[in-house]
Amino acid sequence: MANVCPYGRFTHAVVRGIPETFGKVAGDGRENGENSVDLAKAQRQFGVLTGALRQKVGLQLIEIPPDPELPESWRLEDVAVIQGDTALITRPFKQQRRSEAEAIRRVMSELNLTVVEMGAEEGGSGGATLEGSDVLFTGREFFVGISSHTNHRGAEVLADTFRDFAVSTVPVCGGARLKNICSMGGPDTVIISDSDGAKKTLRMMEQLTDHHYEVLTVPEESAANCIYIKGPSKLDYLLHRPAEECPDSISAFQKLQDYTLLPTACSEASKLGASLSSLCLLINRKYTYF
Repeated sequence: MANVCPYGRFTHAVVRGIPETFGKVAGDGRENGENSVDLAKAQRQFGVLTGALRQKVGLQLIEIPPDPELPESWRLEDVAVIQGDTALITRPFKQQRRSEAEAIRRVMSELNLTVVEMGAEEGGSGGATLEGSDVLFTGREFFVGISSHTNHRGAEVLADTFRDFAVSTVPVCGGARLKNICSMGGPDTVIISDSDGAKKTLRMMEQLTDHHYEVLTVPEESAANCIYIKGPSKLDYLLHRPAEECPDSISAFQKLQDYTLLPTACSEASKLGASLSSLCLLINRKYTYF
């Protein structure tokens, strides 16, 4: 039987600035796909996100400076999975992205978290790959999406790291990563896209768990990734895509009673396959160690 921890209670948010090389592919400097991105707009949207986390939710914000040599390092969710006092430094699929972990590792150590490494060598961890955007933690258990970025060996390393919780693997049937199609909207609520692939993934998740989760379905896939936080003030906050980006999903979010809804734009990061949660790591620490 898996342990249960209060889901959504965080004290700190770690973010990393948007570099001038935003939109390039790590390792070769090419533009990422055919979508053109607006650097200034991405930086403004990042500022709105960090402002919401710090000023509205009340989290302590730790901002790592941008690094133009690491064009995808702003997607820091991929580089660590944090639960309780433990931070698992992951092993992204792209070799060029693995050096992004250095700054994350330093912050985790400064926060007195126990840092677990997946293994830097090709032979270490058996060629495991794991990215945090494929990991959904519900407060009761982990679901790991098997995708082009995360493999079964990576899921096994996560299970070995967080032994107090059940870990189940599900194929990502829609979207590039698991958290592109679903996220937590509260302690027992899963927000999920209305796409056929997402519904198939959800059915598999329901077959693998003993717990009943409420499901909030949104018609737009990009609306399925939200950030739920029970802030220091004990209020329930939900950062979600705004009406300008996901007009058909706003009515679904309004069904969440007694929530403080915080519309947060993410259009530029979304063009690169990222979501709101890609831009931050959330941590619950009772004390500040700086």
